[in-house]
Amino acid sequence: MLRVIAGSQKGRRLQGPTGNHIRPTSGRVREALFSILADHVPQARVLDLCCGVGTIGLEALSRGAARVVFVDHHQDSLLLLRRNLAQWGNPEEATVLCGDAWKIRQIPQVLYSGPYDMIYVDPPYRQHDFLPLLCDLGHERMLSPQGTIIVEHFWKTDMPSFASSLKVSRTQRYGDTMLTFYQPTFDSHANRRLSRDV
Repeated sequence: MLRVIAGSQKGRRLQGPTGNHIRPTSGRVREALFSILADHVPQARVLDLCCGVGTIGLEALSRGAARVVFVDHHQDSLLLLRRNLAQWGNPEEATVLCGDAWKIRQIPQVLYSGPYDMIYVDPPYRQHDFLPLLCDLGHERMLSPQGTIIVEHFWKTDMPSFASSLKVSRTQRYGDTMLTFYQPTFDSHANRRLSRDV
């Protein structure tokens, strides 16, 4: 059963998939992620890529994000996401788009809502070629100067240490799931607070 962990919608049940074709981010991983990013979520602009039923973006909304843009190319996932948002009264802070994450800069609505303070990417675990996507996401129209990109992936996937203007700042493993954090390569107080040796 999927539920919102914290914030204004704490405890609210979310409609999730009935089969195995959609893999929502587990409660354990969500709780750990938002514990790491706690100070960065309120009033943040969030892009939830390969969002599935939207567990990450919905959690961000509950915790005070200013705007969340959800993107996925599976209509079944987006249908469940829209049902969840309808139960919340269709908040104006949420935008749902159907599109391919690997062609993200070709979606005008995504660029219009950026740059983002947090970008979460959760593609199928069979996906391995992350470099082109990361280079697109690191563009100044996509990621704010103090922004963070988090990729959820299978722990054995070989992720690039650098991608254009991005570098790995942190990794966290939870069973078979790995979170890899990327931030702009320039130094800043905000980056130093979030980064640690990997």
